[in-house]
Amino acid sequence: MEQKPYISDADDIIDIRIDRVFKAVFTRNTPTSRGALSKLISALICHEVTVNNITTNEPPIDDLRDRQIRFDINCNTISGELVNIEMSLNPTPFEPIRLEYYGGKLFVGQGIRGRRKYYSHLKRAYQIAILDKKQFFPDQVFLHTFEYYDSINKISLNGKSRIITLELSKLDKVVEKAIKETSAQERWAIFFRYLTNKSKRGKINEIIEKEEGIAMASSELKEFSKSEIRRFRKISEEKYELDTRSRIFEAEQEAEWRTENKIIDMLKSGKSPEEIISEIESKR
Repeated sequence: MEQKPYISDADDIIDIRIDRVFKAVFTRNTPTSRGALSKLISALICHEVTVNNITTNEPPIDDLRDRQIRFDINCNTISGELVNIEMSLNPTPFEPIRLEYYGGKLFVGQGIRGRRKYYSHLKRAYQIAILDKKQFFPDQVFLHTFEYYDSINKISLNGKSRIITLELSKLDKVVEKAIKETSAQERWAIFFRYLTNKSKRGKINEIIEKEEGIAMASSELKEFSKSEIRRFRKISEEKYELDTRSRIFEAEQEAEWRTENKIIDMLKSGKSPEEIISEIESKR
């Protein structure tokens, strides 16, 4: 790529952390988009890969109101490795177990039935999640790679499946580093987190100049029309509102469940219904 894009303060750059935007940037049928995806995956799994094929897995537009929808990118590399990568602007509290579930599905989805097919033919599988606005792990390390591991004897199973998380909420110190001192993973993380922060625009342009894959992704972003940007923002706002309502409903359901179980425990203890009602009312 010869001419690197430059983002000025006047540019209306949409937030790449919006899952639809993220998917649009990295799955367009252009060399720039495919190159950006290859570079991103290479940085996160720590070896160079080239994306060979992207699986079409976007749900119908009617499913937008389903709060479970996550616009992920499912692809494989030229060497056959399987990769599922997704952006989560507002991750749910159960994100780690969700990643374990989908990581398992990704790996076992490989077909080895039939003659001349063996376990040794299984390819590496990577479930990757870029998580924003919430910290999941107690340390200050923003990039984690999880695998099957004996924690007592400190021995890895050396299997072929990995779960990789990028926590964008842990970048306060990373973003203050000189760009020349940052790793490829740090540059991608800063790009995702601070792209729309105009006070960091100079740093973003330094990263674009330094990192070819990020320059490619920026070029794709700048190709969006004003009408596309308006549409993406409207859909994102609507989905956020629906997600918020769903979380409130879940919290109410959880509170009701806890109350019901507490009442059952009280009844088992021998308390009368009148005593139970009085105790519950006194705590409101």
